[in-house]
Amino acid sequence: MGEPVWGPVHQDIVGLLADHPADVPAVVDHLTKLQDLLVRLPPLERSCPLADFNELYLTITTSVLNGLYDDRFADPVFLARLDVEFAARYFDALRYWTESSPATPRAWACLFRRMRGPDARPLPSAAAGVNAHINFDLPFALVTTFDSLESEPVDGTDQHRDYLEINQIFAERIPELRRGYLDNWQLMIDMLNGDIDDWYQGELVEYTRNVAWRNAQKIWRCRHDPEARECERVRLDDNAAALGRLLLSPLGAFLQ
Repeated sequence: MGEPVWGPVHQDIVGLLADHPADVPAVVDHLTKLQDLLVRLPPLERSCPLADFNELYLTITTSVLNGLYDDRFADPVFLARLDVEFAARYFDALRYWTESSPATPRAWACLFRRMRGPDARPLPSAAAGVNAHINFDLPFALVTTFDSLESEPVDGTDQHRDYLEINQIFAERIPELRRGYLDNWQLMIDMLNGDIDDWYQGELVEYTRNVAWRNAQKIWRCRHDPEARECERVRLDDNAAALGRLLLSPLGAFLQ
């Protein structure tokens, strides 16, 4: 029998993934507990590539929760439901990987494989996780959310505006998040670039989330056609996996 996927914290992670969070505070709690476990995972421990993404995800989700508390959103029921469905897909991918299941999305597998080395730099690791979560998970989380609320993805609605408001949360948090992943020499370049890198990455997040919305609309139209929906799943998984491999490659690390 091989070594457990998660090494010395395997049983703790299995227990954590045994149930789905039911609301946004529970999502934040799950992500916090997962972060505490990931930074104990050998051989990389605190430099675990998945922890680099999970930390970013925890920060953004905490900001979303604060926005819900502060009445930032026009349709908080929609935003909270989407947050839960979105997180469920991440936790499902982790569960599949834990079980060594072939159902693990390829978009996620390319990052999960890096947990035992070779080491991946923090910023590319976080970017690869964002890629898998937005380009693959998000369109399906949107469809599930709209289906459960008996609504639909229509441009210009309160739900769409709330969805776009998350872009603003990213824009608010990206500068401090990105600089937290940089080495000293990268910080020097970042200082010379001024706000250009922050602007560029904010624009990239906005573009990527807009594409996810369009893909959700496409899946919504074929949601009752299992064959067409599966074709979309494979297409998005393949595309996100290809981008993830690029982000984690030496070229991807250099470009970031």
